[in-house]
Amino acid sequence: MKTKIEIDTKTFVRFWLVVIGFALAGLAIISAQVALGIIGISIFFALALNVPVSKIAKRLPGKSRVGATAIAYFAVILALGAFAFLVVPSIVDQTIRLVQNLPHLVQSATSQWHGLNDVIDQYNLRGQVDQALLSVQESATSWATNISKGIIASIGSFFTFITAAILVLVLTFLMLVEGPTWTKRLWNTYNNQAKMLRHRRIADNMYNVFTGFVTGQLTVSAIGATGAALLVFILSFIFPNIPSSLAMPTAAITFVLSMIPMFGATIGGIIITTLILLNEPAAAIVYGIYFVIYQQIENNFISPNIQGKKIDLSALAVLVAVTIGLYTFGIVGGIIAIPIAGSIRVLAEEYFANAKKRRELSKQSLAAELDKATKN
Repeated sequence: MKTKIEIDTKTFVRFWLVVIGFALAGLAIISAQVALGIIGISIFFALALNVPVSKIAKRLPGKSRVGATAIAYFAVILALGAFAFLVVPSIVDQTIRLVQNLPHLVQSATSQWHGLNDVIDQYNLRGQVDQALLSVQESATSWATNISKGIIASIGSFFTFITAAILVLVLTFLMLVEGPTWTKRLWNTYNNQAKMLRHRRIADNMYNVFTGFVTGQLTVSAIGATGAALLVFILSFIFPNIPSSLAMPTAAITFVLSMIPMFGATIGGIIITTLILLNEPAAAIVYGIYFVIYQQIENNFISPNIQGKKIDLSALAVLVAVTIGLYTFGIVGGIIAIPIAGSIRVLAEEYFANAKKRRELSKQSLAAELDKATKN
């Protein structure tokens, strides 16, 4: 049995207009991915800085929001400048040490190469080795030819990053200054008071997720950075080749990278271990053992007790959120991914709670109608 379905022209046109509209909207979002990322990062920073800005504004004469934002900005820029001042010279110093030790490494490798030549000749591997060396030389020539293009591309990427950073700073500043005014205007547009209170409660819960995550993660990062810096400082007394000045860059690198959940602390530990390895392999082993032990303590005791139930996400949800954030917006995306996922959780819980209430009201209404019908 065949069924014939007739669709009028108006419905057909509307359907395809909706499909085309969704496709164009998706294309617009993909095209504006960078701009949306900059705006999203600015919103995150504005939410993170809103608490200290509000506290500073209450203490200033006239409760100036602009003055409080300027003070907060000055503190952030000062912290970034201190980070660059502490980290960059140490990395440059370690690079110079590597360059100075390079002749010794080459000489050691050459002496080992003579012994390796005997093994190659003994097993008749000379042809394969020469072919491999020729391939490496050709690759090096190709790399040298394209190095200028790579430098130009790197310079372009650097200026793009600087432009994006300036946009983020300006947008964040304006959001902090004008945010309360726009928030009041938004709530005043509601005619339904109950609906406004419900939406405001949801917004407050999402805001608490952001502030709770930022505060907790800053505390966890500070604890990890302090412990790492103290260990490197102690190692500088035990191993003469470890400079005591390496402690401050260790704290800065650990603090910044630990802000990235799950992956950041590991990346920071690898960087610090490598820096120590360039000076003293034994000290690098000690630091590596400390790092592994501390990560277990942080993941099982420190972080859960500090973060508590403010985010309330499963390990799978955290991993998925961080992975999407890192591969979409890089390091900053990894930092903002978890509070965004926490906000989505708040929205989902609110939706399911309202759906449950509607079902209960529907059941009560149906029961009342049945009871009324029975009495009649």
